[in-house]
Amino acid sequence: MSPRRPDRRSEEAAKAVVQAAMELCREVGFRKLSIEGIAARAGVGKNTIYRWWPSKAAVLLDGLLTTWRTDATFPDTGDFVADIKTQMAAASRILGDPDVFPHYRALIGEAQHDPEIHRALWDSFIGHLAGAAADRIRIAQREGQVRPDADPDLVTELLYGAAYYRRLLTPRTADTEHIDAIVDLAFTGLAPPAE
Repeated sequence: MSPRRPDRRSEEAAKAVVQAAMELCREVGFRKLSIEGIAARAGVGKNTIYRWWPSKAAVLLDGLLTTWRTDATFPDTGDFVADIKTQMAAASRILGDPDVFPHYRALIGEAQHDPEIHRALWDSFIGHLAGAAADRIRIAQREGQVRPDADPDLVTELLYGAAYYRRLLTPRTADTEHIDAIVDLAFTGLAPPAE
């Protein structure tokens, strides 16, 4: 659940606020985005926004959650490596969408110093996807495709952490070839082959 406050009177006004925040963030960037600008674009008062959301980041998070619907369902073809590659590539494509990525990156930045945004981003989005990945890993463990002693949460962090690192912290993109290389390396390991 996002950090939107529940005492909303007008869903129409709320939608106008979220739409204004998304549009303005695209136009001026997150740093220049302001509650005043959002209020003016949406045709509502600043106090109305603050009554419903604690910050501009909270408004933006609601915008992403209403426009970015990610299916966390993992394919299950019986080949875990192929399935995880497919799902990771799909997530990377969605994250790389130019209408999504700048907003998402801004929220990740805000989450580093705003505990409410951090918790809301985890509870409403990231945690759901991480949980679905861990569940798929448990299935692969039962099928003998992943070591039974591997912690599913750690495997999720290993695989997805590498893709997030590339997308969020480097100028390179996490394309299909990169996703394949991450998964292949994870499954073959770093130890040199036995002689």
